[in-house]
Amino acid sequence: MNNSDKTSPSKPLRASAVPHWDIETDIAIVGFGGAGACAAIEAADAGATVQLFELASASGGSTALSSAEIYMGGNGGTPVQQACGYSDDTENMLNYLRACFGNQADEDKLRYYCENSIAHYQWLTGMGVPFKMSELKERAIMALTDDCLLYTGNEKAYPFPEHAKPIPRGHNLEIEGDNGGPLLMKLLTEAVEARENVTVHYESRALTLVQDDNDVVVGIVVRINQKEHYVKASKGVILCAGGFCMNEEMVRKYAPQFDCGLTPIGNPGDTGSGILMGMGAGGATINMHECFVSLPYYPPSSLTYGILVNDKGQRFINEDCYHGRVGYNALLQQRNSKRIYMITDVEGYGDYERMSYLGAQVAGTGDTIAELEGELELPSDSLQQTLESYNRNAAEGNDPLYHKSDAWLRPIEPPFVALDCTLGRGPFYPFFTLGGLDSLPTGEVLNADREVIPGLYAAGRTTAGIPRTAAGYASGMSVGDATFFGRMAGKAAAAR
Repeated sequence: MNNSDKTSPSKPLRASAVPHWDIETDIAIVGFGGAGACAAIEAADAGATVQLFELASASGGSTALSSAEIYMGGNGGTPVQQACGYSDDTENMLNYLRACFGNQADEDKLRYYCENSIAHYQWLTGMGVPFKMSELKERAIMALTDDCLLYTGNEKAYPFPEHAKPIPRGHNLEIEGDNGGPLLMKLLTEAVEARENVTVHYESRALTLVQDDNDVVVGIVVRINQKEHYVKASKGVILCAGGFCMNEEMVRKYAPQFDCGLTPIGNPGDTGSGILMGMGAGGATINMHECFVSLPYYPPSSLTYGILVNDKGQRFINEDCYHGRVGYNALLQQRNSKRIYMITDVEGYGDYERMSYLGAQVAGTGDTIAELEGELELPSDSLQQTLESYNRNAAEGNDPLYHKSDAWLRPIEPPFVALDCTLGRGPFYPFFTLGGLDSLPTGEVLNADREVIPGLYAAGRTTAGIPRTAAGYASGMSVGDATFFGRMAGKAAAAR
């Protein structure tokens, strides 16, 4: 192969065609986000030499763009959980995650993650990651204080309390504002740079894998300074290159229901290149049709007292759910509904204009629900019947249709306000992908027969990890998954 040939990630190069090895190492890692950093640290600490290749000019990946809550618990609880008065049983945590993802869940990964979650907490603190022994009690998408522990999913929302005792597991770093991701990556980057057996290459694009005649992955081709370099990795290659939300063609092909004008969130390198490289080497993909999607209607938390309705004036969800579960169900509704509205009152509207991430516009107001119904052009009496039934039951602390927690139940009183939560009419609907390479908890990538592809590992959103649907997602699951299974991949590759 010469520089005039087009190198495709889905077409691995045969080792026999490599003219020479420019770099030789034990392990090559693609991607310097949370997964790649943790893989590099563990591999180096196990004695392996590591070459780490990052497309951007600095470390970070999507982890640095996140709030970096980390979902941890079980085993009696983390020190933070215990300090805040919670005892978290491992089976309870497992039961919750099983309820979140149903038959899409990977039982082996769930159990391995839950059983080793406390050890992961200790590993992170050993890297200097700070956690304050305090809890944020309010309903929030992220902790803007330096408090640590908070509910970040559907733990308290129906039907999940029927499967597991509600316990908060989101661990926010001890830093004010939405700055957890940058701090986490700063600390992990410093840990990587402190290890003499790790060499980092920035502005280096991984192009394709190298396999020998027995299909063992033995290296990778990377482009550095507009020149292709051949990297020999005697123990293997770890793909930590993110998901594919920035690749419109892949989203359209593999997750078509999310190809509808959502806003991709991630880093520019989330193009699916790592997944394509793995597929080219024979790796199987799973869960490619699923994405995280959100309707971030809180803060203010007071909007939770409102109700979400479709264009028939009907509710479709218990509004105390996590914003990802609500966004997922709102997206499903819009297959058959022209409009989605949040119906609230002046008290519920509260500080919306000052503190919301939603971006939804006021679609109508009214001193009576009939007036609002007319302004929204809903079927006659539809919203009136919905609100009359809701208010009557809410006054008694009940929600027989959708079982919203009584903590968020109260009658909605005039004057009324409606926010237009319809996709494409202003509100923010962010998304990222949840599918990728099929892998073992060790990070070993599997083929279609679920056989290990020797020398190939993956972690983070390049794989299908712990989170499998937006309907069961909780903030912190991706960063927890990426950092934990990045570590496992690094350890497994170093031991090969």
